Amino acid sequence: MKIMVTGGAGFIGSNVVDAYVAEGHDVIVVDNLYSGKVENLNPGARFCLLDIRSGEMKKLLELERPEVINHHAAQISVPYSVEDPRFDADINIQGFVNILESARDTGVRKVIFISSGGAIYGEAEEYPTSENCPVQPLSPYAIAKSVSEDFLYFYRHQYGLDYTVLRYANIYGPRQIPHGEAGVVAIFMDQLIAGKKCKLFHFPEDPAGMIRDYCFVEDIKDANVKALEKGSGQAFNIGTGIGTRTRDLFDKVFDALKERIELPQELADMECHEARPGDLKRSCLNVEKAREGLGWQANYDLEQGLARTVDWRLGS
Repeated sequence: MKIMVTGGAGFIGSNVVDAYVAEGHDVIVVDNLYSGKVENLNPGARFCLLDIRSGEMKKLLELERPEVINHHAAQISVPYSVEDPRFDADINIQGFVNILESARDTGVRKVIFISSGGAIYGEAEEYPTSENCPVQPLSPYAIAKSVSEDFLYFYRHQYGLDYTVLRYANIYGPRQIPHGEAGVVAIFMDQLIAGKKCKLFHFPEDPAGMIRDYCFVEDIKDANVKALEKGSGQAFNIGTGIGTRTRDLFDKVFDALKERIELPQELADMECHEARPGDLKRSCLNVEKAREGLGWQANYDLEQGLARTVDWRLGS
């Protein structure tokens, strides 16, 4: 199968490219390298340096004629989306619509769209949160994800363009960069290795920090493989169903690193700061629909995933 992966030089996108190449698919990576890295590119895939907002996108699709587009390209920072909503919308909405407009006339069968279960539901009353819960986006980043899902529904209804939406929890693992919606694991590791104290953002009533669902990137690769042929016209939460407070996550990162390198004990104390605009108090996903509809579930627990991430971070 010929697959185009936008954002395929980024943290998650490049891991997905690796999985597709390993499955024997013909893969084209589209990335402008704004946050992606050349060293993440899989040599078994072809690379096109292109911004998803470019008018050249349709020409590329006419030339390559992929069967599936896997859309990982995005502005990935919630706080930055609050700071500059226009830039976020330009990439995450305008850029995506440019892809859809280009895809509908060039033989693309299906779009796999990466949405955000970690942001799109807002402060949901249902916890863990299922796909039946109404979306209540509380940041421009989350709004863009919600609007993009609506565009997919329209393009399927109007033009027959199939899709599957994967609503990610907070993803971590090898190649993660220390910014973006779920960059906290990379931030903690980089700070500790540099001998610097880490920051704990929290609401006054939650001194141990916010709750998030942390899913290892190896599990994400499997979900994207399964979505190639399953999940037509549906959205699926992709996570572990287990909520972890920021302070508990930090302690696990600290312990995982301390097994490999010396860390001064004073670094175990965090600097406390008020929650930032766009931050949610808690987010954890019910993933039963993914088990039933995609045949997918997370296989790595947090300790296993952090150990693998530390191995990568320390180059072993």
